[in-house]
Amino acid sequence: MDSELTRRGLVAAIVGGGAAAGAMSPVSSYLRRFAPFSGRAWADAADRTNDRVRSPYGPATVAYDDEYGVPTIEADDERALYFATGYVHGANRLFQLDLQRRQMRGQLSEVVGEATLDSDEFHRRMDFARAADATWAELAGSETTALVEAYADGVNACIEREPLPVEFGLLEYEPAPWTPADTVLMEKQIAWQLTGSFETLRNAAAADALGAETANALYPARLEHDAPILRGDDGGRPETIRESVRTPRGDARGLAGWLSGFESPPGVGSNSWVVSGDLTESGRPLVANDPHLSLMAPPVWFEQTLDAPDYTVRGVTFPGVPFVVIGENDHGAWGFTNVGADVLDVYEYETRNGEYRYRGEWEAFETEEVTIPVANAPDRTITRRTTRHGPYLEREGYSVAVAWTGLTATRTTDAIYDFNRSTGLSDVLAATELFDEPTQNLVYADTEGNTLYYATGQIPIRTIDGEEVRGDAIFDGSAGEGEWDGFEPYGTTDWSRGFVPFDEKPGVVNPDYVGTANQRVTDTPAHYLAESYSDPYRGIRIYDRLDERVQSAEPVTFEFMQGLHDDAYDGRVEGLVGPLADAIAGDYPGYASALREWDGHMNRDSTAALAFALFFDEYKRELFESRFDAAGVDADYYPRDWVVQHLDPDGEWFAERSRRAVMRSAFDAAVETIDAEGYGTYGDYNTTEAITHPFGQEFLNYPEYPTDGSRATVNNYAVERPTGSSWRMVCEPGGRSVCVIPGGNDGEVWSEHYSDQLRLWADTEYKPFPVAPGETAIQFVEGER
Repeated sequence: MDSELTRRGLVAAIVGGGAAAGAMSPVSSYLRRFAPFSGRAWADAADRTNDRVRSPYGPATVAYDDEYGVPTIEADDERALYFATGYVHGANRLFQLDLQRRQMRGQLSEVVGEATLDSDEFHRRMDFARAADATWAELAGSETTALVEAYADGVNACIEREPLPVEFGLLEYEPAPWTPADTVLMEKQIAWQLTGSFETLRNAAAADALGAETANALYPARLEHDAPILRGDDGGRPETIRESVRTPRGDARGLAGWLSGFESPPGVGSNSWVVSGDLTESGRPLVANDPHLSLMAPPVWFEQTLDAPDYTVRGVTFPGVPFVVIGENDHGAWGFTNVGADVLDVYEYETRNGEYRYRGEWEAFETEEVTIPVANAPDRTITRRTTRHGPYLEREGYSVAVAWTGLTATRTTDAIYDFNRSTGLSDVLAATELFDEPTQNLVYADTEGNTLYYATGQIPIRTIDGEEVRGDAIFDGSAGEGEWDGFEPYGTTDWSRGFVPFDEKPGVVNPDYVGTANQRVTDTPAHYLAESYSDPYRGIRIYDRLDERVQSAEPVTFEFMQGLHDDAYDGRVEGLVGPLADAIAGDYPGYASALREWDGHMNRDSTAALAFALFFDEYKRELFESRFDAAGVDADYYPRDWVVQHLDPDGEWFAERSRRAVMRSAFDAAVETIDAEGYGTYGDYNTTEAITHPFGQEFLNYPEYPTDGSRATVNNYAVERPTGSSWRMVCEPGGRSVCVIPGGNDGEVWSEHYSDQLRLWADTEYKPFPVAPGETAIQFVEGER
């Protein structure tokens, strides 16, 4: 049996699913050919952990709660605390840590083979690992340095002492030691997933292929709605006039298409809202948050409670990162959503052999020969090139340099640690100022009654001839256009020079209520913030519900906050569902009647919700497929849902076929799918079956439950990707709190806590936050390991 082929095929399938870890259909055949049931893989397949571990940092205890397997980690010394935290992350999520690290370092082909060379080449050319090294060097001497080092030691102690997870046995390799720079690299990974967008390049390619007028209509810089995060904000000045998209010096479609496989996944977003105690039943403020990320088994988040000598913090973190990212301590609660700020620019140059032109002079590319080890094939050597603006990427005769805020030393590690031990508003504001990446909408409330909204993260200021401009253009790097003053790729950036000052970022202290859902931050920003924001459906709905409640004079209750998480109204129906019902009434009277009576909620028991969900995506395809194919651009270029919904019925996209005819054809295709799959209601289609383990194998996958919501609803679940609410929490500082994750806290498939929260999540229910710890499961004692 060819075990090398088996290993390569499995990991190739993982990476083929991209950051979202999508469907892994090829994996079944590989596993059938492997014979793991009597082999080494299963020797390690057990959910067990040593109950007594030596720690060079001193005593600590880990107690998992009996119902959900959430650890409470306690120590009298912080280094002992974070050593134990590293051990726990290793015991519960080691394969997840290692796979993410390999992807970011461009080391997948070493165990996979040629199938992952594209991924490795991209990550090596971007050199995220070098940026992590720069950040770790910048952190030297800070309070967090010793804690991250202790955490890495804890992960490694687990690798040495505990059986490896079953995935390592299936793939037949062992993880390398964890390093402190790997922890920083995990922060870079989530920052890239949230802000790594080549939208400027795609829009330029689309304008070249479809024409500038059509591209500007399909990809507008501003979506018209009246629900920005900060409503009525008049503290800034209007954004500068949008520049016309620069025509690329060549055909950018090949490069844009290649890069699209490594961008932030579609659908990544989040909801949050904060309500002042002046408006609540208890008189305490309330915070709700549900970040929308890729959904997979195990989940992207790990829940933990850390009991340090002078603070206790509880919430979720990313495996590989020791500190709580979203959660609460005894003084306050905080959550994040993605701003969507434009923090990536691309630059074209005049070039000649080994040089690029910059401000009238020729400069040599910084070059390095990089060898990518490849299993069962010759190693691949690439020439990595870098300019003063950043890494230089090439494909099919077209090339650009890339500047991204995460490619320099950042201070987010310190910021998150400071959130954990904050004691009030002033501490949180100070931590927020240190939060360099990714750009996030912070909401916060505390036991003193304070509420806060603030946009975090470094946001570049671009200039041409001294005038501030938008960032939605391909800049002329040779002329020095649009460059970020003070930016030093892979070095230390002077954030005080070419970036929006902290006190000029959008924010408000002690608002009555604020809702964020990745929509436009403000109508009048002091500086250019973003090329585009998410569709505003969720933002509009959150404000509609909050406004209605506040204006009713009824207090905002804890239950209201939970109910808003459960809201499944889909704003895409407005202006479409009536014409659709009319278009299909002759051939599908039953569906037409159901659509006319429907309230627009994407509930699992609804036939109308099923029909509309499948219709909408077919409607997009009917509108754009043939014309886009002819122009050489694919479905990745289809415009956002808001644009599709608001297309002029008498406009160019209905010139050859009326909207009625397009709707009728799209609905025919939707019904064909419904009949072929045997769907009866939305819950037959909209299930947790899409949330899979990277291997896609039944014994590793989660159970299948029907659920509500769509990509356009507050109760957010995009089954077609899948992405959605990766963590839900409602917190009342000084009162009660609840939470849930889509799956389970333990990444070991044999654990009773592998998927024990999934049904709660699917039904929009919650568990207590924090949970009561059970008996001590791991005792750390003084001594070298």
